[in-house]
Amino acid sequence: MRKLLATVALAAFTAGPVLAANIFVVGGKPDDPFWSRVKKGAEDAGAVAATQGGSVTWLGPQNYDNLGPDAAELIRQAIDQGADAIVGPDWVPDAMDPAFEAVVAAGIPLVIYNAGGIEAADRLGAMNYVGAVDYKSGYAGGEYLAKAGHKNGACVNTLPGAANIEAFCNGFNDGIAAAGGTGSVLQLPATAFGDATAVAQAVRAHVLQNPEIDAMFAIGDQDTNATISGIQQAGKAGSVHVCGMNFNDSILNNIQQGSQACAIDQQGYQQGFFAVSILNNFVNYGVTIPTREILTGPGVIDASNVALVVEGVKAGAR
Repeated sequence: MRKLLATVALAAFTAGPVLAANIFVVGGKPDDPFWSRVKKGAEDAGAVAATQGGSVTWLGPQNYDNLGPDAAELIRQAIDQGADAIVGPDWVPDAMDPAFEAVVAAGIPLVIYNAGGIEAADRLGAMNYVGAVDYKSGYAGGEYLAKAGHKNGACVNTLPGAANIEAFCNGFNDGIAAAGGTGSVLQLPATAFGDATAVAQAVRAHVLQNPEIDAMFAIGDQDTNATISGIQQAGKAGSVHVCGMNFNDSILNNIQQGSQACAIDQQGYQQGFFAVSILNNFVNYGVTIPTREILTGPGVIDASNVALVVEGVKAGAR
């Protein structure tokens, strides 16, 4: 049935050529370090669309306090503004799926990226899913720390209710448990996301109250740095090891200096670039990608390969 729905939706998308794709991309805050890379990827692909008379418009929320409803409203704005194609993450399915269903009902080509997986693409009738599998990303972090000898880990969740973040933490807990360890979740309010002081204070208190914890997993690069700070403030540096989603210059420096064990890379640039490229080629030329699940991760960055990643950043490739 899912394949049939996807086929019907695809047929609706092919009603007629546009030959100038105005693509709307729903994503995170542009000042969020991870989402700034996704945005750059989308805009770089948009440079091709621009040569063909098209455009890429980025829509992001002001904050993450009301993530699902705010993102759903952005999707509806894209429809109202005459989008020829739409890219969006399925962060909070209960809140966002009706808006995505309206995209498909309007005959607008849709690509789900970053969150939701191929399951969301199938359920909603989207053409493709582009991104990592969130559960597997978290699992990779838990498995890595467990194989390094850490047996009690906590995932720091600063966006409760967001499906991709919940999947990160579930995966982390399962990854560490698979090697005989124990996983748990330190749940914080969404207002803590990106608030270094709030996260550091919460982590400090948590590791002092739970001295058995020897590993922590953070769901983004800003929160990773704050988690490391909280561990240091608790006097636990060297005994509580950290892995986190995504990376920036400071994360790479952490790994090189030994204050962070690993980072899980989902290649945000590629998510934006591939999603926009797929839709631009489809709208203009009817080109489709037969591999509907296009994975951009997870990859593990640690002391063994961080120097190569740093060179990739210098070259503008990471």
